Amino acid sequence: MWRNLIAFLSVCFVLAAAGGARAAGPCHTNADVWGGQALANAASAYAMEWTPFGATEWGWRTYVPLIQRELHTTCGPGTPIFASQLAGFQQTHGLAPTGLFDASTFQVLRGLWQERRPFVMARTRQECPDPPPINQLGYLVESEEHADRLTRLLRRDVLDAYRRMVAAARAEVPEVAADPELLQIFSGFRDPEADAARCAQQGNCDGLRRAVCSPHRTGTAVDLYVGQAPGRGVDSTAAASREHMARSATYRWLVANAGRFGFVPYVYEPWHWEYVRPWDPSFAP
Repeated sequence: MWRNLIAFLSVCFVLAAAGGARAAGPCHTNADVWGGQALANAASAYAMEWTPFGATEWGWRTYVPLIQRELHTTCGPGTPIFASQLAGFQQTHGLAPTGLFDASTFQVLRGLWQERRPFVMARTRQECPDPPPINQLGYLVESEEHADRLTRLLRRDVLDAYRRMVAAARAEVPEVAADPELLQIFSGFRDPEADAARCAQQGNCDGLRRAVCSPHRTGTAVDLYVGQAPGRGVDSTAAASREHMARSATYRWLVANAGRFGFVPYVYEPWHWEYVRPWDPSFAP
């Protein structure tokens, strides 16, 4: 009951804001063509009931930064330009170009994002990548490790890319510059044997969050601190927690800029990023 009430009040707020701004700014051009779809997207962004990853979620605000990036727009879901760009994406990928966000469109987006993760593509071939040789791994320094969970190692070229990315974020994002905890790593390379032992002990692997064959075994996956909702952990997959992270300036900067440094996201976990460039032998000790 309370979820329905919150969703209703949120939709009323969004629709009022969208209506008041309909004729204002470049994101609200083409309102005569896409205005109806813009209002519908504004509503569904808060109230659509769906199961993108098995559990029921309300709305799709958590995924907006990644969707905007894919549509090449910074306009919000409740704008005609967002609807127009979405329709173009739908048409390009063989969907009906309605300009309305729906589960089918998300599945195409999700597929594209997953295809950019070499580890995922290896798993589709029933392969589990080997861990790197120990001499390809380098140690993090204390200031790079998050206090919640100490990690120690990343592949050396990944560590270099991570450091360059963090330096850029601290120079470009006031939120990151003001908080040294942001973008610290709470999980990097994980030894496959240790992962297997944990799986056997806890009996919770091969699900959505944890797998017997984890990308962390490659030394190219990092879990970054991007903030946390009150009372939630740094890697809480609760819908409200993930939305909290996705709305942060830190996460939005990563979505827009991490690719410059070779990192791609995992849509379900705002903290999880994977380096996709091949090993650079110039980093060999």
